[in-house]
Amino acid sequence: MKPMLLTVATDIPLGKNWLYEAKYDGFRCLLEWDDNGAMLKSRNGNDLSEQFPEIIGFCLELHDRIRSFLPIILDGELVYLINNVQSNFSIVQLRGRMRTPSVIKHHVKEFPCHFVAFDLLKAKGESHSDLSLTKRKQKLKKIFQTMTLPISIDYEDNRKLQAIDVYHNSEEIWNKVTVNNGEGLIAKQKTSLWQSDKRTPHWLKIKNWRYVTVVLTKYDKSNGFFHGAIYVHDDLVEVVTFRHGLKEDELQTLVTVFQSNGLKTGENIWALEPSICVEIACIDFDGKHLREPRFHAFNFEKEPTDCHWQHMQRQLFPVPEAIQITHPDKPIWPASSIQKDDYLLYLQHISPYMLPFLRDRLLTVIRFPHGMLGESFYQKNAPDSVPNFVTTQQDDDIRYIMCNDVETLLWFGNQLALEFHIPFQTIHTPMPTEIVFDLDPPSVHEFSLAIEAALRMKAIFDQFGLQSFVKTSGGKGIQVYIPLPVNEFSYVDTRVFTKFVCEFLCEQEPQWFTTERLKKNRHNKLYLDYVQHHEGKTIVAPYSPRGNEKGLIATPLNWVEVNESLKPDLFSIPAVLERMKNQGNPFRDFRLKIEEQKFRDVLNQLQNLD
Repeated sequence: MKPMLLTVATDIPLGKNWLYEAKYDGFRCLLEWDDNGAMLKSRNGNDLSEQFPEIIGFCLELHDRIRSFLPIILDGELVYLINNVQSNFSIVQLRGRMRTPSVIKHHVKEFPCHFVAFDLLKAKGESHSDLSLTKRKQKLKKIFQTMTLPISIDYEDNRKLQAIDVYHNSEEIWNKVTVNNGEGLIAKQKTSLWQSDKRTPHWLKIKNWRYVTVVLTKYDKSNGFFHGAIYVHDDLVEVVTFRHGLKEDELQTLVTVFQSNGLKTGENIWALEPSICVEIACIDFDGKHLREPRFHAFNFEKEPTDCHWQHMQRQLFPVPEAIQITHPDKPIWPASSIQKDDYLLYLQHISPYMLPFLRDRLLTVIRFPHGMLGESFYQKNAPDSVPNFVTTQQDDDIRYIMCNDVETLLWFGNQLALEFHIPFQTIHTPMPTEIVFDLDPPSVHEFSLAIEAALRMKAIFDQFGLQSFVKTSGGKGIQVYIPLPVNEFSYVDTRVFTKFVCEFLCEQEPQWFTTERLKKNRHNKLYLDYVQHHEGKTIVAPYSPRGNEKGLIATPLNWVEVNESLKPDLFSIPAVLERMKNQGNPFRDFRLKIEEQKFRDVLNQLQNLD
């Protein structure tokens, strides 16, 4: 059995007989599951189970709950979810090439994948391929509900099997795809049957094309490919080879230009001085080349020097239509050569990791209207006029803005909100959802004191059986987090704990640490601030920039990174973006085992001490 195939379409079909799904950029695959276990089978029939052990392991955990539905076959996609409508194909592809178990195990830890199920082909050993798509979807939903599996995609949910969202309004899903940079959408006829290995007009794929401007550099007659490049600094770097998409007259024009004006550098190769710019349609950039490139149009308004790295990044990651960007070339952090557009690109890339900590919290931002070197001010109150997509929440006499989506984040970015500060609870509870210790050395030169305090705290928390997380403050300090179950502990409860930990460290090393609030009385010691953890107080959000000279980021860390080599200035915007590509998000599992925290036991022990 091989997957049913999709037909490429340019336009989204409309009508009551169509439903719509996000198209994920991953590995199409069948999940075949019987009493002997589960297997992931690629569209070519290859077994991918060893490459994606997190999926197989999750199935094993579910085996007793799904036994009554076996044998079962699900049609779906292996993905690494960036957000709810986007998968990072490069990560899935890299995993698919791995063969060494230890390498795969490490990659699973850093970049865990999901299986997105969109069809049910067999259940209880009975084939469903002759049922309508609507009926197959209904049965799939019922099975997932019975097994308490997600019936809507949530990239933050650690459950590895999730059922795809189904939309009846194409505009709604298309807007989500374009705003979140997804690959496209799939339109399916509700009455369609499932046909193995057949390309059918009943299932259509519509790509979310991005258009990148490149300089033509070379033509290879032997294979018919043209080569295109962009400037990286002063060097032309090839990013695409293409031949599809050209009309016959366009093809002949280009061949003539190369053969008439170019320099013949080989038997079948002509090189051309930078002069002609063209638009290339693609779906992504894999780090070296544009993916699925097609010629789109000539661009005679662009100079070759306009085709540079920053311009390509903006074309690959277009700003949502709802956001009007002003002065994109304004210098924001001059010392780091970061302009407003660089900052907005950072926010787009980091939004999947930052938004979970901003969502549904009363937000305070620090705005720098003229960049880091200009004046700044705190803003809590929403201005009189905010875009329709922005969510606000009244609290006493303040109408707060909540940053719940990438559009709001970019709106803030365009206003040059450079720092994002959040309370310790969401709008849904008066109780803290985490404890945060702010470790504040007297200056960056004493950062080693923050490292020492963090490691000593980690030892205490490990002894108590508490899971903890750590991040830089983006300034001169470190912040240590303990996630808490929702609606279970008050600020009075957490004060008992934070006060004990801070005073214990001060008793251990009084020459290093202090809880003295007045700076003049700290005598160059690290300040352990437990008073700050209180209702109405805020902390800088994970992945928020800071308004310091270099625009350093409040960066989540793995605990193994907290050592003598750790320095705050390692975490600039470019460095953090590169870091996320290579090692994933240390705060990904922040709320994963929240109910297992033994904070109640610890609190009881401390209260008994009194």
